[in-house]
Amino acid sequence: NCPAAAVADHQIVAGYDDLDAARELGRRADRITFEFENAPESTLAALAESVPVRPRPEVLEICRHRVREKRFLHEHGFPIGRHAAISGPDDLARKLDSLGLAILKRALGGYDGKGQVRIDRGSDPNAAWTAIGAPTSVDGVESAVLEQFVPFKREVSVIVARGADDRTAVFPVFQNDHTGGILDLTRMPAEIPPQRAAEACELALAITRALDVVGLLTVELFDDGHRFLVNELAPRPHNSGHVTIEAATTCQFEQHVRALCDLPLGCPDLVRPGAMANLLGDCWGTDGPHVVEALAVSEVRLHLYGKTAARAGRKMGHLTAVGATTSEAMGRVLRARDAFSDS
Repeated sequence: NCPAAAVADHQIVAGYDDLDAARELGRRADRITFEFENAPESTLAALAESVPVRPRPEVLEICRHRVREKRFLHEHGFPIGRHAAISGPDDLARKLDSLGLAILKRALGGYDGKGQVRIDRGSDPNAAWTAIGAPTSVDGVESAVLEQFVPFKREVSVIVARGADDRTAVFPVFQNDHTGGILDLTRMPAEIPPQRAAEACELALAITRALDVVGLLTVELFDDGHRFLVNELAPRPHNSGHVTIEAATTCQFEQHVRALCDLPLGCPDLVRPGAMANLLGDCWGTDGPHVVEALAVSEVRLHLYGKTAARAGRKMGHLTAVGATTSEAMGRVLRARDAFSDS
């Protein structure tokens, strides 16, 4: 938990909660952004004293807290599923019957399937609360949310880039498959009718403007075939957007930097249909990964994250592929992953 921030020819190495180091970083930088949701509020506030932090720290405070996020979406009239904010096991026992089959999620800190449990009427509320780590409330805001299970046909995501001048660029809709709460596969573009894709993009644009995001906002949606329900928001580059490196004119990372630095946004259009497959630690066999075999598959690229220890469920990297069709790209990336992990 000791990040290094490179600024010009200097480097500041400090803990996330070192406010003096944060202020020094702010004095040396032109812009500050973040790539995950665990940066402390006090650190971002210290940075913002002398340099623009984008997206705004207030955006992160909403998006990383599931109860605050649900309230924001509800107050602004955006479509979300039935849910209830939960403060403890007794509160859970009172509210569970009204929702039936549901997923209990901690408000802070849970991601990639962690900090959540599926429960139903008759489930032991104390056991469920323990399963998500028995979170405590902060500043009077409930520490968990109970979400009614949503039957859906597919999960999609939309990544919006927005500059300080309100100019926007929206990537084609991504279609995502999850396994164990962790993103497994993404295809671009999503296999939905153009009108439905346009609806998803308009919804994501409206949320981005309501939050006043400068940078990137990823909007995760459930699609039941008739309407979209907002699942979660992420004010940063997103795992589902990694395929844009090969499949889009401008990748999500370049687009984020352009928005931060008041540069014209790049074209987000599709170059070729693409697909992405996550590589978890589970793919590392006893004899290690089979990189050569994976890269022998046509049009495949390998991206590793520099992590030395491979553990089950840990994101170690991803494979991407492009093709003449989404199906062709998906077939290639799946063959490559099979070859990568073949023992």
